[in-house]
Amino acid sequence: MDYSSYPRNDVLCIDMRSFYASVEAVKLGLDPMKALVAVVGDPNRSGSIVLAASPELKRKHGVSNVSRFFELPNDPDIHIVRAHMADYLQVSVEITKLIHQYVPMDAIHQYSVDEVWVTVNGLKRLFGDCREVAHKIKQEILDNFGITCSIGIGDNKFLAKVVMDLHGKKVGIAECRYEDVKEKLWPFPVKDIWGIGGRMKRNLNRMGIVTLGQLANFSLELLKKRFGVMGEQLYWHAWGIDLSPVYGDFTKTDQKGFGHGISLLRDYTKEEVSICILDLCEEVCRRARTAEKVGKTIHLGIAYSKETGGGFSRSRSVPLPTNVTMDVYRICMQLFHEFYDGESNIRHVYVTLDNLFDKGEIQLNLFEDRSKKTDIGYVMDAIREKYGATAILRATSYTDAGVTLDRSKKIGGHNA
Repeated sequence: MDYSSYPRNDVLCIDMRSFYASVEAVKLGLDPMKALVAVVGDPNRSGSIVLAASPELKRKHGVSNVSRFFELPNDPDIHIVRAHMADYLQVSVEITKLIHQYVPMDAIHQYSVDEVWVTVNGLKRLFGDCREVAHKIKQEILDNFGITCSIGIGDNKFLAKVVMDLHGKKVGIAECRYEDVKEKLWPFPVKDIWGIGGRMKRNLNRMGIVTLGQLANFSLELLKKRFGVMGEQLYWHAWGIDLSPVYGDFTKTDQKGFGHGISLLRDYTKEEVSICILDLCEEVCRRARTAEKVGKTIHLGIAYSKETGGGFSRSRSVPLPTNVTMDVYRICMQLFHEFYDGESNIRHVYVTLDNLFDKGEIQLNLFEDRSKKTDIGYVMDAIREKYGATAILRATSYTDAGVTLDRSKKIGGHNA
């Protein structure tokens, strides 16, 4: 492969080691790399997920971030801590501010709360080469927050991310340039490569592709024929080539739709789920109104409890685009009554509004006051904006089946 025509940048991918657990360990005055810490979504529920396990807990007991609370070993040295999402977000913001001391904000791409890409081109005269910059940032994060991070360095985001995952987490800082791809990346199985999930891994394995090297040397035409554009991307990634931007505004600006879903804490009956659906419709339409959008297609998804399994996912379009809560709710309930099996308990619900249009003039209707219905939603939004998300709610939200009150106390579905 001739890499002479491809861009070369100094990109760092910085990952905070067991971020949630590390923050909690520091709060407890413990060493994040040596303490046994498990961050649990809700310790009052035995089935609650372990959101983060400290490195030592992973090493000693094999606990992973998908383990359940009841699966934790009976070890008195384990510190079980409830998740505090607001604390993790605040620390993440402060770490970004620290990185901003080295580079402008448009060189920082926040990938998640605990992972960030940073382009450090042109810093040699100020801070040294990219590896020296990586060492400085790594040490400053440790000194200021007590958190250890792993860093990958590459010519682009893909190389920086993959070398961090495969090598940086073992040695602290790892580097992979175009010329290093064959040696440092090709021997690894495709399942270890960022961007290749379980389903894609199985498809590739069926084609005789097990390692990244085999993927790189497979026929590009056959990959495109089998996977389309995704097959082409896989091929170029296997050669270490990634043309995604390394500077600029990385926030999404093209909103395709508005969705909101919830995994319920208990099984809901047919009668109870209508209240949950109404709460979700309210949130979806509030977001649409805030963006000054209306939508024509309404989607309802229902998953039944584990005992029965299954569920359904159906959508329906309306003649006039809307962001009125009760319009969306009416369609959702139509879908529910049509496709619900009539017996199963329900454990997961989601509602989406898509096929979006800019909010324009309201088309009048002789049989209903559409202007009044629309205005009510905006008035409720204004009250919530000024006095808080729970300042005004529908009466059903205060029942045992309502989900809005409980979710208002959480960030990302977990305790703030």
